Amino acid sequence: MKAVVWRGKRDVRVEDVPEPRIEEPTDAVVRITSTGLCGSDLHLYEVLSPFMTPGDVLGHEPMGVVEETGPEVTELAPGDRVVVPFGIACGACFMCERGLQTQCETTQVKEQGSGAALFGYTRLYGSVPGAQAEYLRVPQAHYGPVRVPEGVPEDRYLFLSDVLPTAWQAVAYADPPKGGTLVVLGLGPIGDMCCRIARHQGVAQVIGIDLVPERLARARSRGVSTLDLTESDNIVNAVRDRTEGRGADAVIDAVGMEAHGSAAGKLAHDLSGLLPARLAERIARRAGVDRLSALYLGIELVRRGGTLSLSGVYGGMKDPLPMLKLFDKQIQLRMGQANVRRWVPEILPLLGEDDPLGVDDFATDHVPLSEAPEAYRRFQHKETGKVVLRP
Repeated sequence: MKAVVWRGKRDVRVEDVPEPRIEEPTDAVVRITSTGLCGSDLHLYEVLSPFMTPGDVLGHEPMGVVEETGPEVTELAPGDRVVVPFGIACGACFMCERGLQTQCETTQVKEQGSGAALFGYTRLYGSVPGAQAEYLRVPQAHYGPVRVPEGVPEDRYLFLSDVLPTAWQAVAYADPPKGGTLVVLGLGPIGDMCCRIARHQGVAQVIGIDLVPERLARARSRGVSTLDLTESDNIVNAVRDRTEGRGADAVIDAVGMEAHGSAAGKLAHDLSGLLPARLAERIARRAGVDRLSALYLGIELVRRGGTLSLSGVYGGMKDPLPMLKLFDKQIQLRMGQANVRRWVPEILPLLGEDDPLGVDDFATDHVPLSEAPEAYRRFQHKETGKVVLRP
Protein backbone atom coordinates (compact mmCIF):
# COMPACT_ATOMS: atom_id res chain seq x y z
CA MET A 1 0.00 0.00 0.00
CA LYS A 2 1.00 3.65 -0.30
CA ALA A 3 1.96 5.56 2.84
CA VAL A 4 3.74 8.76 3.90
CA VAL A 5 7.06 7.79 5.46
CA TRP A 6 9.79 9.75 7.25
CA ARG A 7 13.22 9.59 5.64
CA GLY A 8 15.03 12.42 7.41
CA LYS A 9 14.75 15.99 8.59
CA ARG A 10 12.33 17.81 6.24
CA ASP A 11 12.21 14.68 4.08
CA VAL A 12 8.92 12.79 3.83
CA ARG A 13 8.01 10.58 0.90
CA VAL A 14 5.11 8.50 -0.37
CA GLU A 15 6.31 4.91 -0.64
CA ASP A 16 5.05 1.34 -0.83
CA VAL A 17 4.90 -0.36 2.59
CA PRO A 18 3.39 -3.68 3.73
CA GLU A 19 -0.36 -3.66 4.32
CA PRO A 20 -1.35 -3.99 7.99
CA ARG A 21 -3.01 -7.11 9.35
CA ILE A 22 -4.75 -8.24 12.52
CA GLU A 23 -2.09 -9.02 15.14
CA GLU A 24 -4.07 -9.00 18.39
CA PRO A 25 -7.68 -9.99 19.17
CA THR A 26 -8.53 -6.35 19.91
CA ASP A 27 -7.21 -5.05 16.56
CA ALA A 28 -9.10 -3.74 13.57
CA VAL A 29 -7.91 -2.81 10.09
CA VAL A 30 -9.40 0.40 8.68
CA ARG A 31 -9.31 1.55 5.06
CA ILE A 32 -8.46 5.25 5.33
CA THR A 33 -10.69 7.68 3.44
CA SER A 34 -9.41 10.94 4.98
CA THR A 35 -6.45 11.77 7.19
CA GLY A 36 -5.29 15.11 8.53
CA LEU A 37 -1.92 16.82 8.47
CA CYS A 38 -1.34 18.18 11.97
CA GLY A 39 0.96 20.81 13.43
CA SER A 40 2.38 18.02 15.59
CA ASP A 41 3.50 16.27 12.40
CA LEU A 42 5.70 19.27 11.70
CA HIS A 43 7.58 18.61 14.94
CA LEU A 44 8.57 15.23 13.47
CA TYR A 45 9.47 16.97 10.22
CA GLU A 46 11.91 19.19 12.08
CA VAL A 47 12.57 19.22 15.83
CA LEU A 48 11.85 15.66 16.98
CA SER A 49 13.77 13.99 14.18
CA PRO A 50 16.28 12.44 16.67
CA PHE A 51 13.44 10.18 17.85
CA MET A 52 12.42 9.05 14.36
CA THR A 53 13.49 5.99 12.39
CA PRO A 54 13.74 6.10 8.58
CA GLY A 55 10.66 4.40 7.17
CA ASP A 56 8.32 5.41 10.01
CA VAL A 57 4.76 5.86 8.69
CA LEU A 58 3.41 9.26 9.72
CA GLY A 59 -0.02 10.59 10.63
CA HIS A 60 -2.48 10.40 13.52
CA GLU A 61 -5.80 11.90 12.33
CA PRO A 62 -7.64 9.02 10.60
CA MET A 63 -11.14 8.40 9.35
CA GLY A 64 -12.22 5.46 7.26
CA VAL A 65 -14.13 2.22 6.84
CA VAL A 66 -13.60 -0.92 8.90
CA GLU A 67 -12.25 -3.74 6.74
CA GLU A 68 -11.57 -6.45 9.33
CA THR A 69 -11.84 -6.93 13.10
CA GLY A 70 -10.24 -9.19 15.67
CA PRO A 71 -12.41 -11.61 17.67
CA GLU A 72 -12.63 -9.34 20.74
CA VAL A 73 -13.87 -6.31 18.76
CA THR A 74 -17.62 -6.83 19.09
CA GLU A 75 -18.92 -3.26 18.68
CA LEU A 76 -17.59 -2.80 15.13
CA ALA A 77 -18.14 -4.69 11.91
CA PRO A 78 -16.70 -4.52 8.40
CA GLY A 79 -18.29 -1.64 6.54
CA ASP A 80 -18.69 0.61 9.60
CA ARG A 81 -17.55 4.21 9.10
CA VAL A 82 -15.28 5.31 11.96
CA VAL A 83 -13.05 8.10 13.15
CA VAL A 84 -10.03 6.98 15.17
CA PRO A 85 -8.56 8.99 18.10
CA PHE A 86 -4.85 9.75 17.78
CA GLY A 87 -4.10 8.18 21.16
CA ILE A 88 -4.38 4.43 21.71
CA ALA A 89 -6.21 3.49 24.91
CA CYS A 90 -7.92 0.45 26.42
CA GLY A 91 -10.86 2.18 28.10
CA ALA A 92 -10.73 0.03 31.24
CA CYS A 93 -7.57 0.81 33.23
CA PHE A 94 -7.19 3.20 36.19
CA MET A 95 -6.27 6.12 33.94
CA CYS A 96 -8.92 5.54 31.27
CA GLU A 97 -11.64 5.29 33.89
CA ARG A 98 -10.63 8.77 35.06
CA GLY A 99 -10.78 10.28 31.58
CA LEU A 100 -7.00 10.30 31.15
CA GLN A 101 -6.80 8.13 28.06
CA THR A 102 -3.44 9.59 27.01
CA GLN A 103 -2.01 8.05 30.18
CA CYS A 104 -3.56 4.60 29.51
CA GLU A 105 -1.75 2.03 31.63
CA THR A 106 -2.31 -0.70 29.05
CA THR A 107 -0.56 1.14 26.21
CA GLN A 108 1.92 3.32 28.11
CA VAL A 109 5.33 3.17 26.45
CA LYS A 110 7.05 2.34 29.70
CA GLU A 111 10.45 1.59 28.18
CA GLN A 112 10.58 5.22 27.03
CA GLY A 113 9.00 6.65 30.19
CA SER A 114 6.10 7.97 28.09
CA GLY A 115 2.34 7.97 28.23
CA ALA A 116 -0.08 6.08 26.00
CA ALA A 117 1.02 5.01 22.54
CA LEU A 118 0.16 7.35 19.68
CA PHE A 119 -0.26 6.66 15.99
CA GLY A 120 2.67 7.72 13.83
CA TYR A 121 4.63 9.52 16.54
CA THR A 122 8.26 8.55 17.22
CA ARG A 123 9.92 5.92 19.37
CA LEU A 124 8.84 7.91 22.43
CA TYR A 125 5.26 6.86 21.78
CA GLY A 126 5.69 3.33 20.56
CA SER A 127 6.62 3.70 16.86
CA VAL A 128 3.07 2.69 15.92
CA PRO A 129 2.60 2.95 12.13
CA GLY A 130 0.56 6.04 11.33
CA ALA A 131 -2.56 6.99 9.44
CA GLN A 132 -1.27 8.85 6.40
CA ALA A 133 -1.67 5.63 4.48
CA GLU A 134 -4.21 3.60 2.56
CA TYR A 135 -4.82 1.23 5.48
CA LEU A 136 -4.29 1.41 9.24
CA ARG A 137 -4.01 -1.24 11.92
CA VAL A 138 -5.94 0.04 14.95
CA PRO A 139 -4.95 -1.53 18.30
CA GLN A 140 -7.51 -1.46 21.14
CA ALA A 141 -10.26 -1.18 18.53
CA HIS A 142 -12.80 -2.52 21.01
CA TYR A 143 -12.67 0.95 22.61
CA GLY A 144 -10.95 3.60 20.49
CA PRO A 145 -12.80 4.08 17.17
CA VAL A 146 -15.97 6.16 17.15
CA ARG A 147 -18.65 4.97 14.73
CA VAL A 148 -20.14 7.90 12.76
CA PRO A 149 -23.13 8.22 10.40
CA GLU A 150 -23.06 7.55 6.71
CA GLY A 151 -24.12 10.16 4.19
CA VAL A 152 -22.51 13.25 5.74
CA PRO A 153 -19.41 15.15 4.55
CA GLU A 154 -16.10 13.51 5.53
CA ASP A 155 -14.86 16.58 7.37
CA ARG A 156 -17.90 16.66 9.66
CA TYR A 157 -16.40 13.95 11.87
CA LEU A 158 -12.75 13.70 10.77
CA PHE A 159 -11.64 16.34 13.25
CA LEU A 160 -12.87 14.24 16.19
CA SER A 161 -9.58 12.37 15.75
CA ASP A 162 -7.53 15.28 17.15
CA VAL A 163 -8.39 18.92 16.35
CA LEU A 164 -11.76 19.15 18.09
CA PRO A 165 -10.86 17.33 21.34
CA THR A 166 -7.45 19.01 21.53
CA ALA A 167 -9.01 22.47 21.23
CA TRP A 168 -11.92 21.50 23.51
CA GLN A 169 -9.53 20.34 26.22
CA ALA A 170 -7.41 23.48 25.83
CA VAL A 171 -10.47 25.67 26.46
CA ALA A 172 -11.68 23.44 29.30
CA TYR A 173 -8.27 23.60 30.98
CA ALA A 174 -8.13 27.37 30.48
CA ASP A 175 -11.60 27.63 32.07
CA PRO A 176 -12.24 31.26 31.07
CA PRO A 177 -15.26 32.88 32.74
CA LYS A 178 -18.12 33.62 30.34
CA GLY A 179 -17.90 37.32 31.10
CA GLY A 180 -14.12 37.36 30.89
CA THR A 181 -11.30 37.37 28.37
CA LEU A 182 -9.47 34.50 26.72
CA VAL A 183 -6.30 35.07 24.68
CA VAL A 184 -5.29 32.43 22.15
CA LEU A 185 -1.64 32.52 21.06
CA GLY A 186 -1.31 31.07 17.57
CA LEU A 187 -4.17 30.83 15.09
CA GLY A 188 -3.17 27.68 13.26
CA PRO A 189 -5.80 24.92 13.15
CA ILE A 190 -5.83 24.27 16.91
CA GLY A 191 -5.78 27.94 17.92
CA ASP A 192 -8.47 28.75 15.36
CA MET A 193 -10.70 25.98 16.72
CA CYS A 194 -10.03 27.11 20.32
CA CYS A 195 -11.40 30.53 19.38
CA ARG A 196 -14.50 28.99 17.78
CA ILE A 197 -15.19 26.82 20.82
CA ALA A 198 -14.71 29.68 23.28
CA ARG A 199 -17.04 31.90 21.26
CA HIS A 200 -19.62 29.12 21.11
CA GLN A 201 -19.39 28.65 24.87
CA GLY A 202 -20.10 32.32 25.47
CA VAL A 203 -16.72 33.75 26.47
CA ALA A 204 -17.28 37.51 26.25
CA GLN A 205 -13.97 38.52 24.69
CA VAL A 206 -11.75 36.17 22.67
CA ILE A 207 -8.48 37.67 21.42
CA GLY A 208 -6.43 35.78 18.85
CA ILE A 209 -2.76 36.60 18.30
CA ASP A 210 -0.71 35.59 15.25
CA LEU A 211 1.53 37.02 12.54
CA VAL A 212 0.02 35.37 9.44
CA PRO A 213 -2.50 37.70 7.74
CA GLU A 214 -4.68 34.85 6.43
CA ARG A 215 -4.99 33.32 9.89
CA LEU A 216 -5.89 36.66 11.46
CA ALA A 217 -8.52 37.34 8.81
CA ARG A 218 -10.02 33.87 9.24
CA ALA A 219 -10.40 34.40 12.99
CA ARG A 220 -11.88 37.89 12.56
CA SER A 221 -14.49 36.50 10.17
CA ARG A 222 -15.88 34.48 13.08
CA GLY A 223 -16.07 37.37 15.53
CA VAL A 224 -12.66 37.03 17.17
CA SER A 225 -10.74 40.16 18.13
CA THR A 226 -7.22 39.87 16.74
CA LEU A 227 -3.76 41.31 17.31
CA ASP A 228 -0.97 41.10 14.73
CA LEU A 229 2.43 40.34 16.27
CA THR A 230 4.16 42.17 13.43
CA GLU A 231 2.22 45.40 13.89
CA SER A 232 1.91 45.85 17.64
CA ASP A 233 4.83 47.46 19.46
CA ASN A 234 3.71 45.91 22.74
CA ILE A 235 1.28 43.00 22.66
CA VAL A 236 1.13 42.83 26.45
CA ASN A 237 0.01 46.46 26.76
CA ALA A 238 -2.48 45.98 23.90
CA VAL A 239 -4.13 43.13 25.79
CA ARG A 240 -4.08 45.01 29.10
CA ASP A 241 -5.72 47.99 27.39
CA ARG A 242 -8.65 45.66 26.58
CA THR A 243 -8.83 44.10 30.06
CA GLU A 244 -8.89 47.05 32.47
CA GLY A 245 -5.13 46.83 32.91
CA ARG A 246 -5.15 43.33 34.40
CA GLY A 247 -4.43 40.99 31.53
CA ALA A 248 -6.47 38.07 30.26
CA ASP A 249 -8.35 35.75 32.63
CA ALA A 250 -6.92 32.83 30.68
CA VAL A 251 -4.39 32.26 27.91
CA ILE A 252 -4.07 29.28 25.58
CA ASP A 253 -0.62 28.65 24.07
CA ALA A 254 -1.46 26.92 20.79
CA VAL A 255 2.06 27.38 19.40
CA GLY A 256 4.47 25.24 21.40
CA MET A 257 8.09 24.33 20.88
CA GLU A 258 8.69 26.02 17.51
CA ALA A 259 7.58 29.54 18.35
CA HIS A 260 9.01 32.49 16.46
CA GLY A 261 11.32 34.91 18.22
CA SER A 262 13.65 32.56 20.08
CA ALA A 263 17.04 32.62 18.41
CA ALA A 264 18.80 30.47 21.00
CA GLY A 265 16.14 27.76 20.88
CA LYS A 266 16.16 27.73 17.08
CA LEU A 267 19.94 27.41 17.07
CA ALA A 268 19.72 24.42 19.42
CA HIS A 269 17.15 22.78 17.15
CA ASP A 270 19.26 23.40 14.05
CA LEU A 271 22.44 22.09 15.66
CA SER A 272 20.72 18.87 16.75
CA GLY A 273 19.93 18.20 13.13
CA LEU A 274 23.66 18.18 12.31
CA LEU A 275 24.56 15.54 14.90
CA PRO A 276 24.57 11.75 14.45
CA ALA A 277 21.10 10.40 15.28
CA ARG A 278 22.07 8.50 18.45
CA LEU A 279 24.01 11.43 19.88
CA ALA A 280 21.20 13.87 19.00
CA GLU A 281 18.68 11.61 20.75
CA ARG A 282 20.79 11.36 23.92
CA ILE A 283 21.19 15.12 24.05
CA ALA A 284 17.47 15.70 23.42
CA ARG A 285 16.52 13.33 26.24
CA ARG A 286 18.79 15.02 28.76
CA ALA A 287 19.36 18.59 27.65
CA GLY A 288 16.76 19.39 24.99
CA VAL A 289 15.32 22.89 24.99
CA ASP A 290 12.29 24.47 23.37
CA ARG A 291 11.75 27.84 21.73
CA LEU A 292 9.77 29.33 24.59
CA SER A 293 8.79 32.76 23.33
CA ALA A 294 5.09 31.85 23.12
CA LEU A 295 5.09 30.44 26.66
CA TYR A 296 6.91 33.49 28.03
CA LEU A 297 4.44 35.76 26.26
CA GLY A 298 1.53 33.81 27.72
CA ILE A 299 2.95 34.26 31.22
CA GLU A 300 3.05 38.02 30.66
CA LEU A 301 -0.43 38.19 29.12
CA VAL A 302 -2.37 36.31 31.78
CA ARG A 303 -3.66 38.25 34.76
CA ARG A 304 -2.65 37.49 38.33
CA GLY A 305 -4.50 34.42 39.51
CA GLY A 306 -5.31 33.48 35.90
CA THR A 307 -4.81 30.23 34.02
CA LEU A 308 -2.36 29.29 31.29
CA SER A 309 -3.40 26.29 29.18
CA LEU A 310 -0.82 24.64 26.92
CA SER A 311 -2.03 22.77 23.87
CA GLY A 312 1.06 23.48 21.79
CA VAL A 313 3.51 20.59 22.12
CA TYR A 314 6.72 21.00 24.13
CA GLY A 315 9.55 18.49 24.20
CA GLY A 316 12.43 20.06 26.13
CA MET A 317 14.05 18.55 29.22
CA LYS A 318 16.05 21.60 30.32
CA ASP A 319 13.71 24.48 29.56
CA PRO A 320 14.31 27.52 31.77
CA LEU A 321 11.06 28.70 33.36
CA PRO A 322 10.51 32.03 35.18
CA MET A 323 9.38 30.38 38.41
CA LEU A 324 9.48 33.64 40.36
CA LYS A 325 6.96 35.21 38.00
CA LEU A 326 4.76 32.10 37.84
CA PHE A 327 4.69 31.90 41.62
CA ASP A 328 4.29 35.64 42.21
CA LYS A 329 1.40 35.95 39.74
CA GLN A 330 -0.24 32.80 41.19
CA ILE A 331 -0.67 31.39 37.70
CA GLN A 332 -2.43 28.07 37.25
CA LEU A 333 -0.74 25.96 34.56
CA ARG A 334 -2.49 23.04 32.80
CA MET A 335 -1.32 20.99 29.85
CA GLY A 336 -1.17 17.60 28.19
CA GLN A 337 -2.13 15.52 25.17
CA ALA A 338 -5.87 15.55 24.53
CA ASN A 339 -7.90 12.75 26.10
CA VAL A 340 -10.07 12.28 23.02
CA ARG A 341 -12.69 9.86 24.32
CA ARG A 342 -13.13 12.04 27.43
CA TRP A 343 -14.49 14.89 25.30
CA VAL A 344 -16.28 13.11 22.44
CA PRO A 345 -19.70 12.99 24.21
CA GLU A 346 -19.60 16.77 24.70
CA ILE A 347 -18.52 17.51 21.12
CA LEU A 348 -20.76 15.12 19.17
CA PRO A 349 -23.97 17.15 19.70
CA LEU A 350 -22.28 20.11 17.96
CA LEU A 351 -21.68 18.18 14.75
CA GLY A 352 -25.26 18.33 13.53
CA GLU A 353 -26.64 20.20 10.56
CA ASP A 354 -26.30 23.68 12.10
CA ASP A 355 -22.49 23.16 12.40
CA PRO A 356 -21.81 25.91 14.98
CA LEU A 357 -18.04 25.30 14.93
CA GLY A 358 -17.74 25.42 11.14
CA VAL A 359 -16.20 21.98 10.76
CA ASP A 360 -17.56 21.45 7.24
CA ASP A 361 -15.31 24.17 5.80
CA PHE A 362 -12.57 24.10 8.43
CA ALA A 363 -9.99 22.48 6.13
CA THR A 364 -8.37 24.82 3.63
CA ASP A 365 -6.88 22.13 1.39
CA HIS A 366 -7.87 18.61 0.33
CA VAL A 367 -5.09 16.88 -1.60
CA PRO A 368 -4.28 13.34 -2.72
CA LEU A 369 -1.96 11.32 -0.51
CA SER A 370 0.57 11.42 -3.34
CA GLU A 371 1.00 15.17 -2.78
CA ALA A 372 1.88 14.82 0.91
CA PRO A 373 5.54 15.94 0.62
CA GLU A 374 4.52 19.25 -0.93
CA ALA A 375 1.69 19.62 1.61
CA TYR A 376 4.21 19.26 4.45
CA ARG A 377 6.42 21.91 2.92
CA ARG A 378 3.57 24.38 2.41
CA PHE A 379 2.17 23.75 5.89
CA GLN A 380 5.54 24.33 7.54
CA HIS A 381 5.91 27.62 5.67
CA LYS A 382 2.37 28.65 6.71
CA GLU A 383 1.26 28.81 3.09
CA THR A 384 -1.84 26.78 3.91
CA GLY A 385 -4.18 26.06 6.80
CA LYS A 386 -5.61 22.69 7.77
CA VAL A 387 -4.72 20.06 5.18
CA VAL A 388 -6.69 16.85 4.63
CA LEU A 389 -5.04 14.04 2.67
CA ARG A 390 -7.17 11.62 0.67
CA PRO A 391 -5.61 8.19 -0.09
